[in-house]
Amino acid sequence: MPTLPPLAVLGAGSMAGAILRGLLASGLDPASVVVTTRGASSAEHWRAEGVRALALDDDPEANSRAVDGAGVVLLGVKPAMVLGTLREVADALEPGAVVVSVAAGVTTASMESVVANPVVRTMPNTPALVRRAVTGVAAGSTAGEAELAIARELFTAVGAVVEVPEEQIDALSAISGSGPATFYFLVERLTETAERLGFDPSDARLLAEQTLIGSALLLESTGDEPRELRRRVTSPKGTTERLIGVLEEAELTELFERAAQAAIARAKELAAG
Repeated sequence: MPTLPPLAVLGAGSMAGAILRGLLASGLDPASVVVTTRGASSAEHWRAEGVRALALDDDPEANSRAVDGAGVVLLGVKPAMVLGTLREVADALEPGAVVVSVAAGVTTASMESVVANPVVRTMPNTPALVRRAVTGVAAGSTAGEAELAIARELFTAVGAVVEVPEEQIDALSAISGSGPATFYFLVERLTETAERLGFDPSDARLLAEQTLIGSALLLESTGDEPRELRRRVTSPKGTTERLIGVLEEAELTELFERAAQAAIARAKELAAG
């Protein structure tokens, strides 16, 4: 059961909302949480979960009121709104409150230029919605082990946590942050291939999707190396060996690295404004 300090969630959208749902499912007392949302209907949804919720449309000071007394402040707003939100609540923050951001491209240094609080930058991915995320966690200059422990507790509620130096956050995002899109892209391409081989669209999607999902579950359940699992289904001089040979000719490792570098370069562009 989570033992977090009182938690304020500013902007309980899809990602921050998924994290909060994971925490509540793990046993976090909803009475220890306050969230802010844009509209009244979203606030009412969280109130039904036992969480105190404030709507910015009804109360422009909702963010400042939410952080009053909070030991942890989770920033769930869009990246372009992070610094403005911090400026808005800076005077209301408790001196020792830990500020945790899930925004891409917003550095700890930029956040620390606005608030004196310890800052932790994180990069979760969308499987947080089903509590199977991978989250990268990087400490700011004044965040120590205690603050990192709080961040770990926040994100283990929705999956696995990897601690990295901040300079690796963009690289992590290129792998795990963009990774779900890579997976879906592969499902799309395999589905199209199956259709070209004569399968109707529904069967084509079933073949592609469930083969990949089932293979991932097998990888997880056995704990075996991917190379070993691949060897077991690749009979010498068989059909799979021929298929893998064609894929190896495509030099996929180099291709994936080029794709990752493109994502990293774009993250740096976003950080630079």
